[in-house]
Amino acid sequence: MTITKDGRLGDAAVTRMGYGAMQLAGPGVFGPPADPDECRAVLRRVVELGINHIDTSDFYGPYVVNELIAEALHPYPEDLVLVTKVGARRDEQGGWPPARSPQELRTQVHENLQRLKVDRLDVVNYRIGGIHGPEEEPLDDGFAALAELREQGLIKDLGLSNVTIAQLHAAQEIAPVVCVQNAFNAADQSDAPMLAECERQGIAYVPFFPLGGFTPLQEQVLHDVAARHGATDRQVALAWLLHRSPAILLIPGTSSRAHLEQNVAAGELKLTEQDMADLAK
Repeated sequence: MTITKDGRLGDAAVTRMGYGAMQLAGPGVFGPPADPDECRAVLRRVVELGINHIDTSDFYGPYVVNELIAEALHPYPEDLVLVTKVGARRDEQGGWPPARSPQELRTQVHENLQRLKVDRLDVVNYRIGGIHGPEEEPLDDGFAALAELREQGLIKDLGLSNVTIAQLHAAQEIAPVVCVQNAFNAADQSDAPMLAECERQGIAYVPFFPLGGFTPLQEQVLHDVAARHGATDRQVALAWLLHRSPAILLIPGTSSRAHLEQNVAAGELKLTEQDMADLAK
């Protein structure tokens, strides 16, 4: 199983198959996991496999996932790129209310720095929009506050999550953007114009919920293609994304070492032109 660093996040070389740490928290991404030892083992296995792109957030848990990452991996490998996100908080019921004022964002950045035990965050994604997708809304004040923290050296690079093309362009008037995290998978390809824009500009496109998230993909075409390759539906869904565009970086999540290795193996699955045509329907 060979993993190469043929993806880019800004000027950092990263593995296109990364790891999303969200599932290390308890049910609903809230509270502690049932087996924290296995979660730490998963994180250590991520690094052992050569993956150097981990996606996280302080509001996963909240705080639980970042603390697990620090416990398992700190001091971090020199080439590890930790990507976090800000723009929300958790309430006592496990909800995700927005937290986007400049002061709230500054506080979130400092809390991520503290719990991850770093002096500078590699990438911070600013998440806006609504629960059902991007919404046209101004992001100037919030993104400008993050740009100030970047100028201060607390953040290396900035990204965006759950945004429109217009919002991407507006943010780029304030500071460079190295990645966009939007919903995109084999069953929901509606964000294809954003993917094309990121590819045109050389910006990384990082689909969240690449396997469908809380409603896992159940597509007959995945079954059919998987059967042709002796693979799983999940592996085909991930392989399709890697074949879909060189701009795509993946961050599938799992709290199981066995599933982690299945996800990584998807990176070596070679889909045919017929496979790609079938999956594009």
